[in-house]
Amino acid sequence: MRLPVIHALLFTFFGLAGCSGGASVDALQIAEPSRETTGSIVRPDVGIPGAGSGEVIASATEAGMSALAETEHVNAPAFEQVALNMPPKPALRPAGKPSGGKVYSQKFRDAKPVNFGKVTPQHHAVHGVDVSRWQGEIDWATLRGQGANFAYIKATDGGDHLDPMFRKNWDAAARAGLRRGAYHFFYWCRTAAEQADWFIRNVPKVKGALPPVIDVEYNHQSDCKRRWPRADILEKMQVFMDRLERHYGQRPIIYTAPDFYGDNLQGAFPNHPFWLRAVAEHPSKVYPGRDWVFWQYSGSGLSQGVNGKIDLNVFRGDERAWWNWVGQVAG
Repeated sequence: MRLPVIHALLFTFFGLAGCSGGASVDALQIAEPSRETTGSIVRPDVGIPGAGSGEVIASATEAGMSALAETEHVNAPAFEQVALNMPPKPALRPAGKPSGGKVYSQKFRDAKPVNFGKVTPQHHAVHGVDVSRWQGEIDWATLRGQGANFAYIKATDGGDHLDPMFRKNWDAAARAGLRRGAYHFFYWCRTAAEQADWFIRNVPKVKGALPPVIDVEYNHQSDCKRRWPRADILEKMQVFMDRLERHYGQRPIIYTAPDFYGDNLQGAFPNHPFWLRAVAEHPSKVYPGRDWVFWQYSGSGLSQGVNGKIDLNVFRGDERAWWNWVGQVAG
């Protein structure tokens, strides 16, 4: 049935007025971040040091999401692929002095030293740290001289929590000459899209920064008690990582711990770099068959420049491999 012309014009006018109302303005209001924490403590096609293959970006699509039971769906084969035909890895720079800056030898100590066997953290040339508010005030220049060549700095967790020391640590680490990146502690009872947007809002897109990190692990102190099915966990992670990769132009690194990895990540995300926590045994024993970029070997490190304990990490590869990797993923 057709409306009279005057009625149609009035209907159109009021419809347009409704569309330009307050809802779109409210959506732009940004609340002050909470200072709480719910957690504890790339460029595309960049290879993983020591891995036998390159990478293929697995795209993901998002469906509708609800507050807790989100339905963030991606193509399942994208994160379950194991064997892919890849182009050969880029050749290393010609023999000679590595370029990119100075690598400081580590002088860290450990309050709880571990015998890792034949291959120890000390066999690795490039050491670094990860920090959060719990390290308090850090003397970054001193920490750099102790052997911290890189630092991952906690930025966010959930969808509204910002580490109160992030911006200070982010700027100070850069001034001291460390290669630095930011990490996000994933909160399973919040949608992945919200968390990605919150991270992007708070972490600058800076040339030279290391790829962003998604920290996925169990947090027994969290108020999010539900244990999500593996398929849901992989979907959430894919949505989060795809958003970050589109924004920063870097493929995110996955940080995880043995129990979470064993339940959810074996065989998943073969084309993403991993940062593995293994404080009692070498990663090859804890995560058999998994390539890695960073190994967190201690949560009880001691160093000048920091009061109390600090997490210690190594990069997988020698000094030349380090600068090659940094040049590929950070420019």
